[in-house]
Amino acid sequence: MYITFRKIAKISLVLVYLVIVAGAVVRMTGSGMGCPDWPKCFGYYIPPTEVTEIQWQANRPFEKGQVIIWKETLQVSKETFTTADSFNAENWEMYTKHDYAEFNPWHTWIEYINRLFGALAGLATLVLAIISIKYWKKKKRIPILSWLVVIGMVFQAWLGATVVYSVLEPAKITIHMLMALVIVAMLLYVIYLANNENKRIKYDKTVLNFSVMALVLTLIQIAMGTQVRQFVDEQIDIFGYDAKSLWLQNPEVLFYVHRSFSIIVLLVNFYLVYRISRLNLGHFKIYWVLFLLVVEVITGIAMNYLDFPFASQPLHLVLASILFGVQFYILLDALKPRKNTKTS
Repeated sequence: MYITFRKIAKISLVLVYLVIVAGAVVRMTGSGMGCPDWPKCFGYYIPPTEVTEIQWQANRPFEKGQVIIWKETLQVSKETFTTADSFNAENWEMYTKHDYAEFNPWHTWIEYINRLFGALAGLATLVLAIISIKYWKKKKRIPILSWLVVIGMVFQAWLGATVVYSVLEPAKITIHMLMALVIVAMLLYVIYLANNENKRIKYDKTVLNFSVMALVLTLIQIAMGTQVRQFVDEQIDIFGYDAKSLWLQNPEVLFYVHRSFSIIVLLVNFYLVYRISRLNLGHFKIYWVLFLLVVEVITGIAMNYLDFPFASQPLHLVLASILFGVQFYILLDALKPRKNTKTS
């Protein structure tokens, strides 16, 4: 029973990470407003592929709620009807959530795929929560956390809608990203609780304290990174996608703080690697942390000095989110003392 449940939990975790990957691709391609409405896309469950699908045409049927671009505004059909020979404003109402009225089929479908991954992840976590009810008498924390994940996914979906309605407001993008990490943490805790294997991990208070510190530093670094990314997005709006060498021209102070802060992150995690290895504490996942940190630094250097090589931006973000997940699981292992295994 535990094995099956843990597999579903792991599938849910992978799907949540796929949503993070898809979200990173959305930001890399500037597709965040590819679907101007939510949860549909231009009023469709399956979004349009041609601009003619969202333009007014004579003698054409429209379903209630469909969206068109009319004179640089978004118009929503009030009822199901067929158009006459000329545009009748009485059949339409202005979309009031925002005034962004552009269509790019690539952006639309990239954003739509992101939403599909989100729906799949939400369905998987719902299945997980339903199955978790069986553990109510054995480990109440498992069903409680599993249902909290579902609530978190619903809240995350609402956050996604607010991001669209705000036309990608930086603060809301940051909250959206941090909420995804909260969901990752809850799923990892569920996986941890459902594991009955004895890992023979030794307790060490110093490792516990530094694990907490490393996790907090990573969260701060991710939050700053999302703000730096917003500055880059603003530079892209000014100079365009082809002028990558100008994206970090005259960066804000936060960029330098983010870059220098990585040294502290590295030192704390290197000390963890050293202490865990020297005392043979059994936290083998710490070597994954080391690997992720090295690649993370490489992608950061590449963006700064090599003018944002292809996929370096989403890779940098995704690696940071995976790093957070590994660090959180190490912290869970470090929290539980083992008898007769304390080290000085």
